[in-house]
Amino acid sequence: MHPKRKYKDIGKVYGVETTLSLENHPKIEGYDFNKEFDFNGFLDKYFTTGFQANHLAKAIKITNMMREEKATIYLSFTSNMISSGLREIIRYLVQNKHVHVLCTTAGGIEEDVIKCLKPFVAGDFNAPGKYLFDRGIGRIGNLFVPNERYLYFEEFMNKFFEYIYHKQKEENISFTSHTLLKELGLFLDNDESYLTWAARNDIKVYCPALIDGSFGDMIYFARKRYKDFKLELTEDIEDIVDFTLQQKKTGIICLGGGVPKHFLLNANIFREGVDFAVYVTTAMSYDGSDSGGNQEEAITWGKIKPHAPRIKLVCDATIAFPLIVAGSFGKS
Repeated sequence: MHPKRKYKDIGKVYGVETTLSLENHPKIEGYDFNKEFDFNGFLDKYFTTGFQANHLAKAIKITNMMREEKATIYLSFTSNMISSGLREIIRYLVQNKHVHVLCTTAGGIEEDVIKCLKPFVAGDFNAPGKYLFDRGIGRIGNLFVPNERYLYFEEFMNKFFEYIYHKQKEENISFTSHTLLKELGLFLDNDESYLTWAARNDIKVYCPALIDGSFGDMIYFARKRYKDFKLELTEDIEDIVDFTLQQKKTGIICLGGGVPKHFLLNANIFREGVDFAVYVTTAMSYDGSDSGGNQEEAITWGKIKPHAPRIKLVCDATIAFPLIVAGSFGKS
């Protein structure tokens, strides 16, 4: 077959017209640094840079759509987001009431508290594990966390649980994750804490996996001291679903996956899915995990509405999320 004839007819094989015009498609080009630097123009050029840069621009656009449509914004994040400097960005969002519902892991709670007492420090991904272990230093990626940080945490949490236990007894109440975490934020009373600002602004923070990690250890010790201390986690699911059913429009931003992502998306199944969705993750869908699941999969479960503006940005959230915030919430 003549080469030209072969490629002329290839469209028939794939079911598309061979005369497909691309005239209306934007030209791929990056930012021109020869011009005077304009940050908004810089962000806009991500649309035409291609690859995940294009997805970053779409994430900014969809986040702005959430705001313009006055959607109730759900933010889920894993503990490593709080380990990193994203903690301060999340605090900014909560402090200024830019997000309305939060869900995280136990690590995302305890590390906010610990950082109010003692900081984490920059380290190295390749630091030898035995060398650090022998010196009492834990490593989170390229962050160093001396074990003594948890001694400060334990001392603080012992005081908190003593307060909580007596309040529970005096008022005859049972705490659920979001009511316990509101009390924790108020007890902490620290301007650097996103938990404190969430409590002050009456923004609920859910943690379905509250008994995991060091926070779970503190609950274990509290139970040993106070045999009748209880947490009522069933109220969490009732509370989040009832709240979600009352919202006219909802949008979700997921930093990473796991329980936080699923908990908030699952609540939105009851209203046939969120209206806007932005995922920021490095997890892939090939192993069938919910963490790596793409948004087409979420549509099949009714977590995202079929025609909802949505994007999955495959990128380290510590790179992408500050830019998303700068291009949306940071403009107000």
